[in-house]
Amino acid sequence: MTSAAISSLPAARVFLLPGWQGSGPSHWQSRWAELHGDQRIEQDDWQWPRRGDWMSRLEETLLAQPDGHNLLVAHSLGCHLVSAWAAHSGHTGLVRAALLVAPPDLDRADLPPQLAGWRGTPRPRLPFLSHLVHSSNDVYCDPARALQIAHDWGSGVTDAGALGHLNAESGLGDWPEGRSLLLRLGAPPQPDR
Repeated sequence: MTSAAISSLPAARVFLLPGWQGSGPSHWQSRWAELHGDQRIEQDDWQWPRRGDWMSRLEETLLAQPDGHNLLVAHSLGCHLVSAWAAHSGHTGLVRAALLVAPPDLDRADLPPQLAGWRGTPRPRLPFLSHLVHSSNDVYCDPARALQIAHDWGSGVTDAGALGHLNAESGLGDWPEGRSLLLRLGAPPQPDR
């Protein structure tokens, strides 16, 4: 697949949802924003994330784009943001699909205190197409737990191999494999013939 095809998502806009502490300049999400024009949803507080505030920001952003051609690309805590928002919003039809990358296990005993308000985040089946990408050696979520989260959300699953938390330290660069997954996930539905 060519890089032009990988970056081309017909009739769709991509919203990037970083996790706790945001995504720095070498993170694949930041690179996607620069390369493909994807829109990063900025939060007021990346250090002490408040679930309700993050959900409100996502809701406001999506309501400003009511055509339903929205794709969500979440990393880490951003994945749980998608789940929490979907469990409470009456506007889930605004989302075509979600790519969920490296969700952390929020039930871990060593969860940082900044994330305590996210413990117990709902994990019902998502009302839109979704695909979860996890790593076999993510220190924030073991593979068995990632598979359980994907099952709860009704998401397809890809094991990316031993790539840590699938962040800047993972050396993914522009992460064309992830972009290709998004392209397939976000393709407009084909009419029945």
